[in-house]
Amino acid sequence: MKIYDTLSREKKEFLPMEGRRVKLFVCGPTVYDYSHIGHARTYVFFDTMASYLRYKGYHVFYLQNITDIDDKIINRGRNEKRDPLDISLEFMLHYFNDMRSLRVDSVNIYAPATYFIDRIIDQIQRLYDLGYAYETDDGVYYDVSRFREYGKLSHQSLDMIRAGARVEVNENKRHPADFALWKKRKEGEPFWESPWGEGRPGWHIEDTAITEYYFGPQYDIHGGGSDLIFPHHECEIAQMEAVSGKKPMVNYWMHTGLLTIRQERMGKSMGNVINIREILKNVEPELLRYFLLSSHYRSPVDFSYERIDEIRQSWEKIVIAYRKILKKESKEGESFIDDIRKYRRMFEDAMDDDFNTPEAISAIQLFVNFINKNMDGMGMGDIEESIKFFNDIDSILKIIPSGRVAEERIIELILSIRKMARERKLYDISDYIREKLRENNINVEDMQEGQIWYRK
Repeated sequence: MKIYDTLSREKKEFLPMEGRRVKLFVCGPTVYDYSHIGHARTYVFFDTMASYLRYKGYHVFYLQNITDIDDKIINRGRNEKRDPLDISLEFMLHYFNDMRSLRVDSVNIYAPATYFIDRIIDQIQRLYDLGYAYETDDGVYYDVSRFREYGKLSHQSLDMIRAGARVEVNENKRHPADFALWKKRKEGEPFWESPWGEGRPGWHIEDTAITEYYFGPQYDIHGGGSDLIFPHHECEIAQMEAVSGKKPMVNYWMHTGLLTIRQERMGKSMGNVINIREILKNVEPELLRYFLLSSHYRSPVDFSYERIDEIRQSWEKIVIAYRKILKKESKEGESFIDDIRKYRRMFEDAMDDDFNTPEAISAIQLFVNFINKNMDGMGMGDIEESIKFFNDIDSILKIIPSGRVAEERIIELILSIRKMARERKLYDISDYIREKLRENNINVEDMQEGQIWYRK
């Protein structure tokens, strides 16, 4: 298995630090608003990646932080005259619901920053004692000039670096790229006690304090969106490698590509932010995952409902093939085991090559074509092998809407009543049932093998 590493700019053989144990950290959201499609792009991919690693026999510890104290949270609280920590709690719960709706279930621990204030203060103190941090009137800053490799992840020299979007301009700073480790208290802001007075942590320090607590100073994979490479991930390296004296902090840096809306960068100033909860009113979660995974994780993705509609048919083809083979009855024997296993190998080969989900989906589509062509001649062994492959596909990509067991049983019960009506030539009743199901976004097709249904 090979993984592309942003730091080395090459695909590297995947060799975990501790045998089959994998320590994975992905930057979580800043919970000041509803999660959007850009979040879905990143978290669906890393959910898929973690699920595949587990399928391959790795023991994955997937950790994700939650930024629950931040300028944006404070500003929203001020505007709404609410406690900022109430704001972050509200939207953290919405985030969990959105991830549950998207079947993102591979994270072992979510770690809100405010739960780790003591760890954050301890790490800042060690950086201060080692001479990497200094105090000003408004906080404690990291001195980037003390870390000679600052810029190595984004492949910039210190002279090239200018303050990034979340690096504050401050006359008290020694270098424009110096960044806040601790922000001293301002009126109306949440605060905690520290050796530098009352205040709150900076953005970058929370991640390294949390990962050091769970993983120690070095671990296998750090993931996030490509917009976090600089300054956020650059700052994390400077903090962790300085405070621990150990390199590298991470063996594999992984970053998802930019998501645009109709070829435009998504942003509140553009008025084109699309929340996950809004999308899922019109698009099945499995179809949204299929859409996002149809592009390589490092490539840009352009979202529009028209693009979703364009791929719907190919997604439905997979779902229908799965439902058909679940219903298939056959005699003993097997004729196509080697063919079925060939498609599984194609799927695995694609995923082993830097988690190439578009190629993996192509292998699934070829498998579905093979199933549709040869289903009538399949023996029981072939059917069992095919169902197992489908189930493994869904445990990894989660693109087959098979998890809503109770709802699907009700649909199957309704369809059994419709079947009885058709057998008794009560076509007005069977047509009525089909029409009512269609009104509820359930399509029913009468096939030679029986009734096949799928969600619109």
